[in-house]
Amino acid sequence: MRAQTILASAALALLCAPAVAADGPDLIFKESTKWRALTPNDKLATYAVDDPSVDGVACFYTVPEKGGVAGALGVAEEVSDVSLACRQVGPIRIKDKLGQGDVMFSERRSFVFKHMQIVRGCDAKRNTLVYMVYSDKLIDGSPKNSTSAVPIMPWGAAGEPPRCGDSFKG
Repeated sequence: MRAQTILASAALALLCAPAVAADGPDLIFKESTKWRALTPNDKLATYAVDDPSVDGVACFYTVPEKGGVAGALGVAEEVSDVSLACRQVGPIRIKDKLGQGDVMFSERRSFVFKHMQIVRGCDAKRNTLVYMVYSDKLIDGSPKNSTSAVPIMPWGAAGEPPRCGDSFKG
């Protein structure tokens, strides 16, 4: 009976692991925020993810990660607090025609009910890419969000930067 319980817990933990893109975000570092004696600590984790449709832009986000027994098993529902900072990290090249509010990155934050999403848009007047991160829930949404803007600037000898208004639909 004990072996079945352990096996069921391990299977549930695998099913509940965060869903991320194939290459996933890069973990930059984690910092403990709450010490726990016998189980993993609560932490803040900072990740980087490159925009798959816009070369030269990376977004950095920090999310809380629950420790304890539920966190160790991967069944803890994470809170919606997420901070975001996106930056130009090279010459910007917009690969495809994009839509306002297209999802740039998505990650599951609980077993079934919550996803974190980074979406992108274009402020054509200011030639600036705008990124917003928020969590959504199956039952009701979350007002917690963060926004970051990346003005499209020349990079080195790359010449005139692209205009985001030319690459976004509607």
